[in-house]
Amino acid sequence: MNKLLSSIVLIIFCSAQAQDASGIIKLSEDHLRGETSTAEISVEVVRRLWSRSIDIKVWSLGYDYSMILMQAPIRDKGTVYLKRKKEIWNWQPKIKKIIKLPPSMMMQSWMGSDFTNDDLVKESSILFDYTNKIIGDTLLLGLSCYIIELIPKLDAPVVWGKIKLFIDIKNYIQLATEFYDEDGYLINKMKVSEIKTFGNRLLPSILTMTSVEEKGQKTILRYKYIDFDIGINEDFFTKENMKLLN
Repeated sequence: MNKLLSSIVLIIFCSAQAQDASGIIKLSEDHLRGETSTAEISVEVVRRLWSRSIDIKVWSLGYDYSMILMQAPIRDKGTVYLKRKKEIWNWQPKIKKIIKLPPSMMMQSWMGSDFTNDDLVKESSILFDYTNKIIGDTLLLGLSCYIIELIPKLDAPVVWGKIKLFIDIKNYIQLATEFYDEDGYLINKMKVSEIKTFGNRLLPSILTMTSVEEKGQKTILRYKYIDFDIGINEDFFTKENMKLLN
């Protein structure tokens, strides 16, 4: 009887932990993106022998809609990526053509950076494609944070075998992320820095993705500004509008 009671308590505890983890992740995602938002971001791709800079503007509506406009360099200016629910589109102004990206391209490098196409348009969701649980806590940037482990569901179209999130306990800021392959080896690390106020939200202004295997290889995202509650709706996120952005 005592053994049965202990098993029941353990099941209830594990379920509560899973629910807590999901709630924490959702609060973190909502804190970052809001209902609607727009941002201008500079992207620096750093390699051992070279580097390049990219400027983008991003619009988002909830989890299902996003648009990315390439503003620099000149050769890529006007290129647009559009996400509508599970569909991803790319407008190429030089050839005046809209291309639908297949799921197989989501895990390819975006513009030669350490981010994938999926990272930029968020085709997959850490809330829906992974199981999650709190596995501990630690200090980062002097802030207490949860450590949440994500394991992909069996049929989820994702590349990582495991992800660890480090989320600030007080403000739900995602302070770091670790990406592991299917064999459990750490491949990439993402850390944030220079937390600032954007509107009425505390958010990191710099995100750095670093390769563990390739020394000297990293990609740095610097947020120039972020605005929330900007009054756009689903009608903004259309293939027709991709051609009109500038």
